[in-house]
Amino acid sequence: MKHEIPVEELGVRGPLMADPIASCVHCGFCLPSCPTYVTMGEEMDSPRGRIFLMKEVLEGKLEVELAQPYLDNCLGCQACETACPSGVRYGDLITEFRARAEVGRKRPRAQRLRRELALRTLPDARRFRAAAKSGALARKVRGAVPKALRPMVDLLPERLPAARPLPPSFPAQGERRARVALLAGCVQQALDPEIGWAAGRVLARNGVEVIVPAGQGCCGSLAMHAGDAAGARKLARRNLGAFPADVDAVITTAAGCGSGMREYGSLFLGESEEAAATALAGRTRDVAEFLADLGLAAAPPALAHPRRVAYQDACHLAHAQQVTAAPRRLLTAIEGLELLEPAEAELCCGSAGIYNVERPAVAAELGERKARNLLATGAELIASGNIGCLTQLQRQLANLDHPIPTLHTIEVLDRAYSQTL
Repeated sequence: MKHEIPVEELGVRGPLMADPIASCVHCGFCLPSCPTYVTMGEEMDSPRGRIFLMKEVLEGKLEVELAQPYLDNCLGCQACETACPSGVRYGDLITEFRARAEVGRKRPRAQRLRRELALRTLPDARRFRAAAKSGALARKVRGAVPKALRPMVDLLPERLPAARPLPPSFPAQGERRARVALLAGCVQQALDPEIGWAAGRVLARNGVEVIVPAGQGCCGSLAMHAGDAAGARKLARRNLGAFPADVDAVITTAAGCGSGMREYGSLFLGESEEAAATALAGRTRDVAEFLADLGLAAAPPALAHPRRVAYQDACHLAHAQQVTAAPRRLLTAIEGLELLEPAEAELCCGSAGIYNVERPAVAAELGERKARNLLATGAELIASGNIGCLTQLQRQLANLDHPIPTLHTIEVLDRAYSQTL
């Protein structure tokens, strides 16, 4: 039976699909910035190619099954939006299309199993910790890992840092300049809990009171960008009730989370929670963006030893949120730090949510390419603003036998303040 997308009545969500399709003039400016077009060289693996495919499917001229492989190849990095002179909102289009295409989609059993496990495990730090321990044990027993799960198990770290839950608050030091709520994150709490602590310390040092709402959970971004709109809304509803309105901002430390929360208005379009979701989206800011706009109360002390640091733009910070200058301003405020820029900075590192689980070969190719470009700068340390990017880079640098440190931007600033960089 042919899989059909119900598009007879697009309803209130129609503009999320129709407007980007109508805006695209197929100029090709997006091609050099698209990681799959650059690596695969196929027109249908480019943004304008995918827009054409989605248009044909929506108009009933093409079966969705024929378009799906090319659409699945898309990382959703939104680099094409940055390059587009017509302002095409490709991210809205691909997210909404995937949500519609996922309804009734028949996936192979192995693919379905990997996807379900990823979407159920990654948003919960406790489940992820249990999965990581199980994966580490399974790797030691030959044949213990089913073929279908090897891509996922191979990505699990050998060990995780000790659990370190964030405190309820970080009191502002000195005169209070702002009051914010911090998203703790999900998998980040398991992979690198120090990022959240660094954010709290640096913000507090700069006169910002930080509260960590107890009722919060996963932001839903992984599910949203994978086409599971219902799952994303279920997770996001928890945050709608958890984050207070009487704060200057809701702070995120992961680019993917910040991007997802800024899309809450679209996620709940036409739903009863639309107004609350739009308001929360409007209050959401990346930690680097917020702190750079607020201004440092005092610059960190000069480094005892100069450091060469390469900055890697996380796609959902640079392209989805258009935040590029703020992290660089914070890093260059550290006297003795030389900031380096890699070639092909616009290309995705290949992490992209659960993409490295569903498309491990493509993700690895992009990750190695990114790692080589960063190493070519001669950097001693790499900074970025997303846990997925940092984890991907750590793995690829180790594969290249150059395991140089990778830190979140806010961790670099925190270490500079404490003179441990």
